[in-house]
Amino acid sequence: MGSLRPLLLLLAFLGSLLLSCDSFSYDEVTALVAIKEAIYEDPLSFLSGWSTLDKNPCDWRGVICYQDHVQILNLTKFSLRGFLSPELGKLTFLQQLILRNNTFVGTIPQQIGMLKNLTVLDLSSNQLSGPIPPEIRGLTSLMKINLRSNGLSGSIPKELGNLMNLVELNLDRNKFRGSIPGKTGSSFSSDNRRRFASHMNATGFCQSSQLKNADFSYNFFVGSIPQCLKYLPRSSFQGNCFHDEYSILQRSAQQCAGVQPIKPPSRSIIGHIHQKARQPTWLFGLEIVTGAFLFCFIIVAVMRAIKSCKPKSSAIIPWKKTSSGKDQTALSIDGELLKDVPRLSRQELEVACEDFSNIIGSSHDSIVYKGTMKDGPEIAVISLCISEELWTNCLELCFQTEVIDLARLNHENTSKLLGYCKEGNPFTRMLVFEYASNGTLYEHLHYVEDCQFSWTRRMRIAIGIARGLRYMHTELEPPFTISELNSSSVYLTEDFSPKLVDFESWKMMLTKSEKNSGIICNGGAYHGLPEALERRHMDMQSNIFAFGVLLLEIISGRPPYCKDKGCVVDWAAQYLGQPEMMCHLVDPGLRYFNHDNLRIVCEVVGLCIQPNPSKRPSMQILTSMLENGIDTSATADLKESPLAWAELALSS
Repeated sequence: MGSLRPLLLLLAFLGSLLLSCDSFSYDEVTALVAIKEAIYEDPLSFLSGWSTLDKNPCDWRGVICYQDHVQILNLTKFSLRGFLSPELGKLTFLQQLILRNNTFVGTIPQQIGMLKNLTVLDLSSNQLSGPIPPEIRGLTSLMKINLRSNGLSGSIPKELGNLMNLVELNLDRNKFRGSIPGKTGSSFSSDNRRRFASHMNATGFCQSSQLKNADFSYNFFVGSIPQCLKYLPRSSFQGNCFHDEYSILQRSAQQCAGVQPIKPPSRSIIGHIHQKARQPTWLFGLEIVTGAFLFCFIIVAVMRAIKSCKPKSSAIIPWKKTSSGKDQTALSIDGELLKDVPRLSRQELEVACEDFSNIIGSSHDSIVYKGTMKDGPEIAVISLCISEELWTNCLELCFQTEVIDLARLNHENTSKLLGYCKEGNPFTRMLVFEYASNGTLYEHLHYVEDCQFSWTRRMRIAIGIARGLRYMHTELEPPFTISELNSSSVYLTEDFSPKLVDFESWKMMLTKSEKNSGIICNGGAYHGLPEALERRHMDMQSNIFAFGVLLLEIISGRPPYCKDKGCVVDWAAQYLGQPEMMCHLVDPGLRYFNHDNLRIVCEVVGLCIQPNPSKRPSMQILTSMLENGIDTSATADLKESPLAWAELALSS
């Protein structure tokens, strides 16, 4: 028996090891797997190591554990594209959820209210929409909430003021409306950093005694700023619709049209309420019940009438199928997001485009028409070639997302989206842009023999393209990048001003639909959702590289690639670093070029095409280099043409 005792102890020790290896919560593993499944694109393969075969996910990238439980999920800047899985709610030990700087779409799931131990919630710089779920009021441990730079809407739940541990709140750059909840009690005082309020009567954020930093800027808030929040910097409230002496830099009246504060009840109404209070309790209760019933009846009737008269305003997007194949989780995109984009009828576009006979471009998936609207502007209409039978809810989500994204562009060097067309009979999906009458830059550089661009004109076009990219990369939030930047995506106006367009992302939605992504849609496998929902703002470095190639194309007149001459970047490499050889890069058809300009352009090209993307400067820096180093004024034209000087002398 004595000899068996060591053996039994060894078996017990090994058994304890086996138990500890399998002790990780099954719910947490399945939750993480579900989170990965809801992410339909992982271009950098950050989640490739998340394997269901591994029962202990503590070594998975972005997952930090303590005592066999997931406590931190940090997927910052992973370039992920997808939805927030409701299975997040199973990570009940989670203390920090950090998903900023990705491309998550859809709504914040209400199951997030199950994360009772959460102290940090950071979903900033994504594409989330819809309201803040009211279930967030149950997260009493929260110390930091960061939801900035999304598309969240609705009003702020007043229950956020119940989060007594909340220290930091960032809600800026969304689409929130209504007033900021906050009413002080009878006693109130403030200094530069803190405020003290009577919690007996305080509501909303006036109850948040720990709140030190908050940002409500660039939304659509109305009314007055709560007195208890005026210890915050005034910039925390700019870009709204406040009518308050404390507020600064508010939106224009046009932007705030239709966004009105809720008026307080008049004294007569308050008096009427007091009179009602004197009535017998049972009668008062009966009136409330009757009124509520009548109100619900009217609401239901109105909703049914609207539903029967109007098409559905939102598309339900099933994205996940359970192992049993019975249940699906449905997500939707709110049709209200398109309300600020003009919707044009097929009939008026048909008239404008001469019965759709004026075709200026086509491919297997789309046709481009030129037209003139009744009120004057010329338009380019892109019509998608797809039958109604092949149109899925996923494609509808892609269409709406594309319209919303393109509608953000408003710059002299970007093509403006004038509206969209969405009809069922006949089935129609169209995008309507302003028309640039001089065709594409590619056509002028490689096809048009009569229109030889001068050096100064080429420089103006290059700087115009740089300014458009700078606007999209640095002035938009989130940034916008061109899916396929090249000379064919640069259109020229009558005075040869460049306009950047992004037609390719829309075309790729169908072109790449044959590649399987494993997304479940309409009960079957759908293959195009990742490309259709591909967001552009994570790929600025690719745009900068493409801009360098485009500059080479502009100064040399060579296409980016041709079978006989190869890649223009490889050809130019032998000249870029040698000042005495740079002249070989210039289009031989040009009679004049400026050596100083050429040096600046070559310097910018060298920075753009660096193999390491992290070493490429921003468009802010590159544009400044071109603007400060190149003269594109009328004087530059005179320097370029001796004949112009003679004409100027004769006219003076």
